[in-house]
Amino acid sequence: MRLHRLRLTAFGPFGGAQSVDFDELSAAGLFLLHGPTGAGKTSVLDAVCYALYGAVPGARQSGQGQTLRSDHAAPATRTEVTLELTVAGRRLEVTRQPPWERPKKRGTGTTVEKAQSWLREYDAGAGAWKDLSRSHQEIGEEVGQLLGMSREQFCQVVLLPQGDFARFLRADAEARGRLLGRLFDTRRFADVEKRLAERRRTAETRVREADAALLADAHRMQQAAGDAMELPELSPGEPGLAEAVLSAAAVARSTAREQLTIARHGRLAAESAQAAADRDLSDVRELARLQRRFEEARERAAVLEERAGEHREAQARMERARKAEAVAPALELRESADAEHRAAADAEARARALLPERFAGDGAAGLAAAARRAAEDLGGLESARRGERRLAELAAERADLDRQERADDDVLTETEGWLADWDATRAELQRRIDSAQEAAAHAEQLAVRREPAGRRLDAARQRDRLARDTEEARRRALAAADRALQARTHWLDLKEQRLDGIAAELAATLKEGAPCAVCGATEHPAPARKDAGHIDREAEEEALAALQSAEQRRADTERDLGAVREALAGAVAEAGDTPTEQLAAEAAELDLEHARARRDASALHPAREELRRAEQEHQRRTAAQREAQVRAASRVGHRDRLERERASLEEELAQARGGAQSVAARIGHLERQAALLTEAADAVRAAEDAAARLKAADGRLDQAAFKAGFDTPQAAADALLDDAAHRELQRRLDARQAEETAVRAVLAEPETAAAAQRPPADLAAAREAADRAADRLRRAASAEDAAARRCEELDRLSARASDGVRRLGPLREEYDRVARMAGLTAGTSADNERKMRLESYVLAARLEQVAAAATARLQRMSSGRYTLVHSDDRTGRGRSGLGLHVVDAWTGRERDTATLSGGETFFASLALALGLADVVTDEAGGVRLDTLFIDEGFGSLDDQTLDEVLDVLDSLRERDRSVGIVSHVADLRRRIHARLEVVKDRTGSSVRQRVH
Repeated sequence: MRLHRLRLTAFGPFGGAQSVDFDELSAAGLFLLHGPTGAGKTSVLDAVCYALYGAVPGARQSGQGQTLRSDHAAPATRTEVTLELTVAGRRLEVTRQPPWERPKKRGTGTTVEKAQSWLREYDAGAGAWKDLSRSHQEIGEEVGQLLGMSREQFCQVVLLPQGDFARFLRADAEARGRLLGRLFDTRRFADVEKRLAERRRTAETRVREADAALLADAHRMQQAAGDAMELPELSPGEPGLAEAVLSAAAVARSTAREQLTIARHGRLAAESAQAAADRDLSDVRELARLQRRFEEARERAAVLEERAGEHREAQARMERARKAEAVAPALELRESADAEHRAAADAEARARALLPERFAGDGAAGLAAAARRAAEDLGGLESARRGERRLAELAAERADLDRQERADDDVLTETEGWLADWDATRAELQRRIDSAQEAAAHAEQLAVRREPAGRRLDAARQRDRLARDTEEARRRALAAADRALQARTHWLDLKEQRLDGIAAELAATLKEGAPCAVCGATEHPAPARKDAGHIDREAEEEALAALQSAEQRRADTERDLGAVREALAGAVAEAGDTPTEQLAAEAAELDLEHARARRDASALHPAREELRRAEQEHQRRTAAQREAQVRAASRVGHRDRLERERASLEEELAQARGGAQSVAARIGHLERQAALLTEAADAVRAAEDAAARLKAADGRLDQAAFKAGFDTPQAAADALLDDAAHRELQRRLDARQAEETAVRAVLAEPETAAAAQRPPADLAAAREAADRAADRLRRAASAEDAAARRCEELDRLSARASDGVRRLGPLREEYDRVARMAGLTAGTSADNERKMRLESYVLAARLEQVAAAATARLQRMSSGRYTLVHSDDRTGRGRSGLGLHVVDAWTGRERDTATLSGGETFFASLALALGLADVVTDEAGGVRLDTLFIDEGFGSLDDQTLDEVLDVLDSLRERDRSVGIVSHVADLRRRIHARLEVVKDRTGSSVRQRVH
């Protein structure tokens, strides 16, 4: 990495823009960065670090942003750092701007702008810079990847800080470890330690969880086994817990199986006792049943004996009913004949009441003859009735012909009038269609013209508005320019007045006996006094702030004016010079004409539809006219035929009607008379037949009652039973007979009679004995079931415990392995004799490399007296690995670096810093560090040692390096010709570069 150029603006103590040419300074190999205390020497190095990493070194990195900005900078000047460098063969330019609180462009107060960054690369082929990125993150990643170092490493290797390595020499192992850890980034080894510790804790937790689960299963087995299992007195994680749990589980399973065998034998004995009790209970129940059966049969026999009289009466009633059943057909026949005779007599009376009086004395034969004569008259009038119906049909047909004729006349009259106007109607409709088509074509043409006219009108309106805005913006710009000029004049006047009165301000700072800042005198006989109109620094700064605010407003108004003028030019190019009112009138006329054309064109479809409907109507009316003419011609002949037929029928019907109003009326009278005569004749014959049947039925009934043994037919009728009474009486007789049979059968059973002779059965005692046997069986079965479940549960839990033990084996092996590795890396294991952590071991190797590289330069600086060596001895009760000693060749003794003198500490620290730079460079991937800075410490050296140190630094040029020494030692200005001086004054610091 080689630095080329650094540009600063408003950074740290530098109020203005400053530039440093490192190429010119590096040409001599050694260059001096010097200046008074507080001038800003270290700020130059801070700017290099800030440009690369976006942060400054060490404790100064806190509160960045606003604190990086120079207090001497003008309010409108932004803080900026730009660094050109070459790294990994690429020439880059990094520019960074921290957050900036600037005055607002409008109004009062301030606003904060965000930080910005740029990264550019020089393209030698094109001879120009090209942008790479503007992202803070991307730039940081790119620079860090190219340099191969973090900000901490860069600050230790390139910007060798004052005092840090002296403290490093005197620090203890822990402090050295923290510094080396930041430089060499050994976090990955610390992460390995943490990872192994976490894995050890995780493995230990898994083992404890597995042991806890195993112990929980053991508690469950103890609960299932009762008092037959004792748990081991071990905690989760202790060795031997698994074997103890499995052994206790085996004992519990064996005890549970013995208990199951005892319970099974007890259940078998209880089952035998219950079977015997159940058999005794069944025998007692059977004896009780037979005894109850015999007693119930004796009670039923007594009841039958008490009801014997009722049974005999029922048998006699059934016998009389059976005899009366022989007379029943004759009784039914006589009742039927009597009902028919009464009905026939009533019908005859009703029929004779409807006949004329001349037929009142006629018998059935006379009435039948009169009915035949009426039927013969009806047969002669049937043809006349058909003729009368036909005459009515002829009248209806004639009326229909009249209606058709009137309808056809109306159709012909209307059709002739409509067809007479057809040609004119069709021509008018065709004219409307043609007109609408022309309007549609015209509307399309107007639509094409409307869109550009509308755009031009909008542009003209925008042109007029922008013209007004331009004039207003011009007035604002002129006013802002006037105000800015007045503010500048006012500020210059105040500044001139303040310069005129600056002596009074200087006099105010004078103190008795202190030298004057202007002449150096310690006596001040006549100091200047402030007059009434004196202008101080605060008034001048207020005027300057007002000037800057006015200048900002002037720039804003000019920018607004330019934007409005540019927009006005675009609007004029679109609208031209035509007035807006003329364009609006033309657009309105186009819109009106287009609306009229569209309205006229909208009539095209209705006109076509109307023409189509008119043509259809023309066809319909022409067809209707032809049909009406044809129907009129056919009606003439039909009307003549109807008239001839009507006259013939009128003559025939006049003879057939006789004295009646019509043939139908006469036929109806004859039909009614014939029907009444026929009905009366039938009724008379039916009455005569019914009387004969009634007489015959009385004779048969008397004969049947006598044969059945009854004195009168009425006695036989009283003895008859209806179906319901007969079924009920028969049911009672059958039930009596069945009951007698059942009682005799029960009393005749041998086992029932034998049971009746035995003592009464004790059913309660037998049931109680059976219940006691069942209860003993249930208790025995429950005990066996509980023992079986205990065995099953213990088997299940034992199997799960065995599986847990098998799974626990690999976990415990992993825990033992990981715990051993974690102890080794953490330095707590007995195998780690020096109690050295893994990270300390790696850092010890790096420190050994640094000590070897530093010794090569330390021997030259100390004339071969001192050598730095690494020591891994333990200090007190701490851990070993990061000790650093110095070997004194004059005494041959090895001692601690804290015993070195001030000058010896400086050049030892410098050698250590240069050695560390070499090692870190190699660690960073071999990136060349062509520019180094060493900050302070040279004032503690004598002339000979200073020459030797400078010779060592000058030898770095052999590796094409340049070294910048930051110091205010005056002797170095004589020895080093290339110098960069930092000068401070009241307006801020500045740099002066000299090479001679």
